[in-house]
Amino acid sequence: MQKRQIGSSDLHISELGLGCMSIGTEENKAKDIITAALDNGVNYLDTADLYSFGENEKMVGKAVQGKRDQVVIGSKVGNDFDKEKGTWEWNPSPQHIKEGLKDSLHRMNLEYIDLYQLHGGTIDDSADEIINTFEDLKQEGLIREYGISSIRPNVIKQYLERSSIVSVMMQYSLLDRRPEELFPLLDEYNVSVLARGPLAKGMLSGSAGEVVQSKGKEGFLEYSYEELKQFTEQWSQLAGTEENAKSFQYILNNRTVASCIFGASTPAQVEENIQAYEKAEPLQEYLYQQMQSISKPLQYKNHRY
Repeated sequence: MQKRQIGSSDLHISELGLGCMSIGTEENKAKDIITAALDNGVNYLDTADLYSFGENEKMVGKAVQGKRDQVVIGSKVGNDFDKEKGTWEWNPSPQHIKEGLKDSLHRMNLEYIDLYQLHGGTIDDSADEIINTFEDLKQEGLIREYGISSIRPNVIKQYLERSSIVSVMMQYSLLDRRPEELFPLLDEYNVSVLARGPLAKGMLSGSAGEVVQSKGKEGFLEYSYEELKQFTEQWSQLAGTEENAKSFQYILNNRTVASCIFGASTPAQVEENIQAYEKAEPLQEYLYQQMQSISKPLQYKNHRY
């Protein structure tokens, strides 16, 4: 599998990465899903301390024992959670970030995390304190690089201007083209996108029609249910039997993107996505333009200033 560099860092990750949120908390099953990804060329695993209130990180840590040199691990911090109560609150304080990293390293039995990400962020946060904390952790060798996971333009711009982030994780797909507006700015700062939700909840997969019927009744972003049904018909004609592959290709056609982060709850789903990616032909410009013609060039409406 091809790899891409994350921003200006020395981290090179596979064009498909595994989002680990949906691997579950049953150890053998979670390990099988991660092993299927690693065995098929994926080298980036994305988790967060909030996923299953720490249990997800434990699953990741156990699955990569003996394979640490094969993987780039990303995790996230900023949500102070109470596992017993099942609650959490936003807390980007330096103390919580440092304690959160310590806890994550312990859960995964790691000495360092490759890419540590702020799991959210608001314009009212003390950005300088947060940035200084991440820089300190980097200097201490506890993290290799840091980034943010955010879809708020005002927050993203703040970190681009004031920090040395190497990545921004954003929801991005043919049905959610909002990040494209920010690509020129991200390129200017040499910061990469980690694209989560590349199949738009399955509405861009081979089961798009069924998924829209079950999940699209209330619409999706600025698409109404009727618009989703119309899009699905056009998408099926355009992509043929390669819906997953074409979805990944659309995203990866933008060099700002370092990786498509897909989720999977079974090894079979992992292998299906990777096989689709491997069989795909390079995306031709005319097809890329056709894809754009059947979708909306959405832009972020909130958190702009």
